[in-house]
Amino acid sequence: MTDQSISTSPIPQHVAIIMDGNGRWAKQRGEQRVKGHQNGVQPIRDVVETAAKVGVKYLTLYAFSTENWTRPKDEVDALMTLLASVIESEVSTLHKNNVRLSVIGDIPSLPSEVQMKLQEACKFTGTNTGLTLTLALSYSARWEILEAIKKYTTDILNKKRDIHDLTENTFKQYLETANMPDPELMIRTSGEQRISNFLLWQLAYTELYFTEVLWPDFGEKDFIDAIIDFQQRERRFGKTSEQL
Repeated sequence: MTDQSISTSPIPQHVAIIMDGNGRWAKQRGEQRVKGHQNGVQPIRDVVETAAKVGVKYLTLYAFSTENWTRPKDEVDALMTLLASVIESEVSTLHKNNVRLSVIGDIPSLPSEVQMKLQEACKFTGTNTGLTLTLALSYSARWEILEAIKKYTTDILNKKRDIHDLTENTFKQYLETANMPDPELMIRTSGEQRISNFLLWQLAYTELYFTEVLWPDFGEKDFIDAIIDFQQRERRFGKTSEQL
């Protein structure tokens, strides 16, 4: 752990991260974009380890959006190959460290090899009780919300639900993140200040933290900086300071 003054409380229970800047990192070095993606693997290891160390219970990483499918085919193919390789190489370490792996997104749209390795890794780590690491793959929040509406409507047609039963809590059960709390902190690297179709429903009251650091350069110190910033904020949820 670094020497930074992080308090033991409050530690966000759920942290979400938009891992941005791999391409720019590579371009700055005269490399192909895939080099940036390759160098973005170590920061994932560092963040998972640090999150578990400080007491974060859920860590969700935006790894590949539905919009990313429009990128050049050679980059997408390289990303999928890298993804399959990383899952295979890291699953034993995740299991050893009591980390449970899960995924959200349109998983059937991924290559069959990636689907298979994800399924095996999630099953292998499924009984672990430490940090839950969730990868958002082929994911977009608008897709997620539309899928939830379809599922809820289907249950209404099948007489499993009544339209008058619809509340925020019942709707949440149809989202990809049904079994986890909403993020308390969302971090985005690379200096961009937008949420890019990520967890639109879940981020309603999330604290947003933007850093200029490109993802391949993001490490333990940067993650701790974000936690410290979070701890200095007053979360009011519509109330006044005096009501807290």
